[in-house]
This record gives sequence, C-alpha cells and structure tokens, in this order.
Amino acid sequence: MDFQNRAGGKTGSGGVASASESNRDRRERLRQLALETIDLAKDPYFMKNHLGSYECKLCLTLHNNEGSYLAHTQGKKHQANLARRAATDAKDASIMPALEKPRVDIKKFVKIGRPGYRVTKQLNPETKQQSLLFQIDYPEIADGVVPRHRFMSAYEQRVEPPDRRWQYVMFAAEPYETIAFKIPSREVEKGGDDKFFTVFNQDTKTFFLQFAFKQLDRPSARPVVASTPIHAPQLAFEPSTGQISLAPPPPPPTGL
Repeated sequence: MDFQNRAGGKTGSGGVASASESNRDRRERLRQLALETIDLAKDPYFMKNHLGSYECKLCLTLHNNEGSYLAHTQGKKHQANLARRAATDAKDASIMPALEKPRVDIKKFVKIGRPGYRVTKQLNPETKQQSLLFQIDYPEIADGVVPRHRFMSAYEQRVEPPDRRWQYVMFAAEPYETIAFKIPSREVEKGGDDKFFTVFNQDTKTFFLQFAFKQLDRPSARPVVASTPIHAPQLAFEPSTGQISLAPPPPPPTGL
C-alpha cells in the first residue's frame, strides 16, 4: 500500500501500516482478483434483490456490492455451508438410484415415396351421420410391418398456420413416407365396430380406416301455431248527438 502519496504525507515520513489497514488492503486485492477470475453469472447462490443489494442464498447473508459477496465466498461460513451441502447431496444421491433413460432404437431406412390412397365420403341415409373411409395402398411394405394411423391437432403440426377448425389424420408404414389428410375438427365416435374400425389386407397390401363423426345436437323445430287476426276497435261519431261510441267489430271470416 502506498503511504507516501497520501494527502498531507511527505516522502520518507510514512509510518508502519496498522493491522486494520493491512486487512483492508488484503480484502481489496482479493476482491479485484476475484472479479477478474470468477463469473458471478454462473454462481447458483448469488442473487440480486429488488433493493439493489446482493444476497447469498446458501448462507442467507446480505451484501452491498459484488466485492463484499466475493469476500464472503472465501470465508469460513460460506465454505462450511458448501461442504455441508455437498455432503447432503451425496447422501441423497446414494439413497435414490439414478433413473435410466429408455433406449429407443432409431430405425434407418430409405423412403421410396408416397403410397396411393382413396378417400370416400359417406352419409347414413337414416341417421344423417357423416363418416370417412380411407384406403391406403402399400404394395412394397416391409415384412412384418403393420400400417399405423394417428389423429393430430392443428397445433401439433408446423407446416401450416394452426386453425382450430381442422385436424389431421396421419398414416405411416415403412418404407413409405408418412402422409396426412386434413379433416374437420369434430369429435370422432369410437363406440362400435361398425363406426370405427381398421383393417389391413395382407393379400392386397391395403390398409382401411373408417370412422364417423359424432352428430351435432340440432335444436328441435318449434311447433307452428295458427294465429287469429286481432282487429283494433274502431270509433263511430254520431253527428246528431255529438257523441263518440265504439263501432261493432266486423263479422269473422267464413271458411275457417
């Protein structure tokens, strides 16, 4: 520490630094060194509160600046708490075994293009229920592979802007590309084999999917009530007496 260039000091007349001054100088040098070597952004226990001061989440201490916090991290209290936390974490890790991630084998194959398909719209003449029949042709399907299908909402895909009025039904089978069809976003009725079923014909290599939409609850028609015409009362004026009276209503129409 330079004691010769202090205010009021003379060259060669500086005295020996006291213990408090030496400690202050040592803490300042440690702070400057820590600011150059330690990244506080990666410290999990460093936090800045709404008052502008800094806190140590491990020791629950309050600091006015970053240098004060860095000096605290080199102290006995912080180091002891770090050792205690490390021992606790090691004990918990020994009690709870690590969960193994499920291993999924990624299949690699060369895609040969899109399959042929046919979509048939159906309407039940009695119940007026709408349904769709999909026929997907897989003549070169791999051995042991069964085509799969899946319903996907408009918010899961990334090809078109999401629209809540539509959903998608997807078909996949190796080595063909996955195809999807855009259908109305209505609830599918799955109760009953005659309304929802899937069949894969091994001879023709054709996959069939049929499903019906649930019928919408339509309001019942209101009964038609015949209305009787209402005639407003008419006023009659008698010139001889100067009085006003109600005229008799007209006779009802005949033929009703």
